[in-house]
This record gives sequence, C-alpha cells and structure tokens, in this order.
Amino acid sequence: MDQNEHIIVWNNCLRIISQIVDPQKFETWFKPLKPVSFKDSTITIEVPSDFFRQYLEEAYLDVLKKTLKRVIGANARLIYKVSAVRRQPAMEFPAAAATTPVNNPVSVSTYPTEGNPGPFVFPGLKRVQINPRLNKDYCFENLVEGDCNRMGINAGVTISDNPGGTPFNPLLLFGGPGLGKTHLAQAIGISIKEKHPEKVVLYVTGNEFKTQYMDAVNVRNKLTDFLAFYMKIDVLIVDDIQDLVGTGSQNAFFNVFNHLHENGRQLIFTSDRPPVQLQNFEERLLSRLKWGLSVELQKPSYQTRLEALRQRAFREGVKVDDEVLSYLAQRIRSNFRELEGTLISIIAHATLSHKEITVSLAEKVTDKIVGEQKTNLSIDKVQETVCQYFGISRQDLTSKSRRRNIVQARQIAMYMSRNLINCPLSIIGSEIGGKDHATVLHACNTVSDLIATDRVFRQYVDDIERMLVANTG
Repeated sequence: MDQNEHIIVWNNCLRIISQIVDPQKFETWFKPLKPVSFKDSTITIEVPSDFFRQYLEEAYLDVLKKTLKRVIGANARLIYKVSAVRRQPAMEFPAAAATTPVNNPVSVSTYPTEGNPGPFVFPGLKRVQINPRLNKDYCFENLVEGDCNRMGINAGVTISDNPGGTPFNPLLLFGGPGLGKTHLAQAIGISIKEKHPEKVVLYVTGNEFKTQYMDAVNVRNKLTDFLAFYMKIDVLIVDDIQDLVGTGSQNAFFNVFNHLHENGRQLIFTSDRPPVQLQNFEERLLSRLKWGLSVELQKPSYQTRLEALRQRAFREGVKVDDEVLSYLAQRIRSNFRELEGTLISIIAHATLSHKEITVSLAEKVTDKIVGEQKTNLSIDKVQETVCQYFGISRQDLTSKSRRRNIVQARQIAMYMSRNLINCPLSIIGSEIGGKDHATVLHACNTVSDLIATDRVFRQYVDDIERMLVANTG
C-alpha cells in the first residue's frame, strides 16, 4: 500500500470540492484540513478545532459525503481528528451518517373558512413545505444490530428500498421503553429520503395527531384541510400509536390510513405494547394495524449493549476503556436509552471535574441515576435458578441427558451465563457438564433464535432473568 495514499485520496477530493464550493470558502474551510490516514475505505482528516468540525458538519456534510463516495466508493467513511489542545490528547469523531432530511413542497387543497363548500365552490391550492421531523442522528448507521432488533432492521431496509411496495405495510414496531422503536422507525424514514428524495415523509406522534385533529374540528372547514394534508404524505410514521384514543381522532386516522394504504403509500407505527393489548381501539382500525408486519423489539443482549456503548463513545469523540463499558453493559440491562444516558452522564462528570473515566467513577455516577440493583451473579447462581424454575436437579442439568426439558434448561443456563455475566464460553462449558466451546456457542444461538420466534420459550427466559435480578444484590 502506498504510504501517501491518504494524501492522494484527499487531494482528489479537494479537486472536486474546489469546483463546487465558493473559492474564498474553499480557502477558509477546506485548505486547512490535513489527511491523516486511509484504511478500509475510511479517511481520517485533522481539523484545527471542534468548532471547525461542527461547522463542516452543518454547512458541507452533503458535499463531503458525495465527494468521498465519488472518489472512494459507496462504503466511504470520514473521521475527523480534532487537533490536541494544550496537554489533552487529540479526539476522533465520525462524520454524521445522514444529513437533515427535507421534503419538496407539495400542493394541498384548502377551503374557505366561511360557510360549507357547496358543489360550485372549488378549493384553493396552497404550496406547503412539510417538515419531515426526522432526527438525522436516528439513522441506520447509528443503530446497533443484535438479536433484539435484527428482524425489524431487515424489514426496515427492505421497506426503504421499495416503500409501499412490500408486504410490510403497515409495519408495526412494538416493545418496552428505550428499546429503539423511535430510532428504527426514523431510520427507515431517513433511508427512504436518501434513496427516494421525491417521497414526502412525515414523523408524528399519536398524541400530536390527536391534538391536530381536535384543533381542526374547532375551526370551520379546517378538518377538510387536515385530511387533505395527511393524504399528501408518501411515508407516514406514527410513534406511540397507543396514544391515539378517542372516537373522532381514530375515525380521521382510519380514513387517512385507508387512503394512503390503497394508494401504495408506506405506513410505519410504533407502540409500547402488542396489537392485542391496545386498549380502546376500534376493531376496524385494530384489524388494519395487523395487516402488514408486527415486530417486537426485545431487551438487548450483553454483547449488543457493549457494542452500543462503544459506538456512542466513538460518536462523542471520547476514548473509554472496555473495562468501564463492560461494567455498564453488565449493570444496565433494561434498554438502550438508559444505557447511553448513563454513559453521557459519566462523560459529563469526567469532563467537568477533569477526572479520568474509570470504573470507580462509573460506579458512583451509575448508583445515583440508575434504579437497577447491582447484581453479583455467578454461573453457580444461574444454574441454581434455572434448576429451580424447571424443577430439575443440578445433576440433571450437567448430565448428558437429551430429554427436551433438560436440554432447554441447559441451553438457557449457558445463554444466561454468557449474556448476564459475560463469562468466556470455555468456562461456561466446563461448568455445565464439560461441554466444549462450540456446544456453548450453538446453545446461545439456539436460545436467541427461540426467543425471537417462540413466545412460550421467551417467557421462560424473561421469568428466569427476573428471578436472577430479584434474588441477587
């Protein structure tokens, strides 16, 4: 590999950028940038300050992305290296994965507010700029994939390639708080805007839709405008659809749903509960929510939690030891939101108090903001709890018996030991009947697959995890 390859690649980029950007701005914002390295389609450039990096992200991210893809290829990535300040080490930040999505203006029919429109009253046309209300940070690139969300991500990628033209319409994502429903729903919207810029995408919450409806019915003829507006949408994302209660708002939504679905538009919904548990929903609307694909997002495994922390630390430009990240991944098991929120709090404490990020600091911060009890789990405790739950002996668990209930219990014990304690596979195997590394890995993969496809089996795992959390401290 040419030692100067990073310089050659960056100079090729600069030649293209210089033809796009105003010459004076090119001298100010691009000439000071220095290429540092180029590896695996990723180029690292040094910027004079973090302010400089932030301005490039706001003003020229689209130019940089298109140029890099033209020079390097579709997998091009950009990392900023912020110059060291005083004795502080240099920091590295990944370039934003997506630009802020914008819809093209659309024409919406409007009626006069005075009197009902008769057969000879024609609506006016108004050009409307619809803000898609998508957060560019909620893109696929910033979403960590694991067993907990793989099905939803795969469905989302398929939808973004052909919105409205797949069997996944509507797509309903459901699960507890902080499991990434909003992130995944918006990631699909962002990806659709990148692949189909002409599509009009809108993200709205169930409560916002209900409030808009109530405002519309209080102004003469505004309900017609309200419905006309929503019927112009190509991709409608409704978050927390369980909040859409009330006969009038559900009736309006029913009409919007029918119009969009019949015209091949894409519908994406999120809910904090499965369709069968949605309360106070009209049966006709509930049946339509079940037309497409319903995907449950589950609690992330230890490995997925650890990778989420690594990615978030990298996006924040902060180096955090794996020992600290591992502690957080073991301590906080409930959801991504609490996991990343705790990491940000630790980074803030370290920055403001000029301290290193250590396990000791992580423990102090976590104790104050996380409601979860610290656990002192062991393989022995996992085995004891699994045996208690299934009503079998420890000897049965570690035996070579192939009885179905014992095999399942053994596999769950291996899975729990790996995901809750993060024990090496070889140690888990030696503790559960002298099994080898490959056998333990196969057991963990089998349990992950069954959790995703078998409700009864998933209930076993959830029950045992609750028992472990409740009985340890």
